[in-house]
Amino acid sequence: MLLPLFMATALFHHGWANYDQTRELDYTGVVQEIAYENPHGILKLEHEGKTWTVVLAPTSRMRDRGLAADMIKPDDTVRVVGYPHKEEENEMRAERIFVGDKKFELR
Repeated sequence: MLLPLFMATALFHHGWANYDQTRELDYTGVVQEIAYENPHGILKLEHEGKTWTVVLAPTSRMRDRGLAADMIKPDDTVRVVGYPHKEEENEMRAERIFVGDKKFELR
């Protein structure tokens, strides 16, 4: 089930200018899928009946900030705060993610 997400990871490597930094999103939801790989981690988050593609930081940055690959799994509940894509519906760039009682700054 994760293979299509892993294969699509390269497609989501957007410039940060493509995200609307004037509109902060703050969503808590259930992780449907996660790809912890470069160029950026990606997770699919179910929030209020919509599935959001959440672009995370590069894996090296996430590791450096304490967010290991095994800390987020499908069916986990996480909170993400970030910015929506200007053109891609239901896509956001995460600035921070809350896993359990820990906050991880991704930028």
